[in-house]
Amino acid sequence: MISTEGLTRGYDDGARGMVRVLDGVKLEVAAGEFLAVVGRSGSGKSTLLHVLGGLDSGFSGQVTVAGTRLAGLGDKALAKFRNESVGFVFQSFHLIQGLSALENVSLPAAFAPADGSDADRAREALTRVGLGEKTSRLPSQLSGGERQRVAIARSLFNRPKVLLCDEPTGNLDVQTADEVIALFKSLNRDGLTIIAVTHEDRLRSAASRVLTLTDGRLS
Repeated sequence: MISTEGLTRGYDDGARGMVRVLDGVKLEVAAGEFLAVVGRSGSGKSTLLHVLGGLDSGFSGQVTVAGTRLAGLGDKALAKFRNESVGFVFQSFHLIQGLSALENVSLPAAFAPADGSDADRAREALTRVGLGEKTSRLPSQLSGGERQRVAIARSLFNRPKVLLCDEPTGNLDVQTADEVIALFKSLNRDGLTIIAVTHEDRLRSAASRVLTLTDGRLS
């Protein structure tokens, strides 16, 4: 499902010059795997997710995700890849306050209209995350865990092949985080490939494999 070879990403850090955040990363992730990536703050975990998700194209090396080779793709091709193949879940929920849960989940249709009824697909996604009865609620009327589940439902709207999660439980209390982790495990049992970067032991323990990013390399 995911393969990288010689993946390198650097940034100009002023006085220090070019700093390699990712340094020749080699990664193989099978379809249906649940992978956790851990490492200290600033180790490049989010950068790795951004490259895999087509949000960062300034890398060198080879990256293939869900059958698409990302190196050299232009903005339009990357947008098509993201819409068709990848879902994102972030630490912050990124919901629009004036829109209902259903409308928030339907937002991806504004960028790549889906076949069939957008509302039906949004309801299906909300039902999958346990919020089928709260489609009309505004974000302010939902708990933190419910808002994150709306964000997860939005990531599922286009039925992605891969779910990329960046500290998805970082803003949640222990009980709520456990509920979200249980949802990820359920989605993974249904066949969804998941990569989560995290510093939390509970999420790491839920994964089928754990890799550590240190000095730009995975081990």
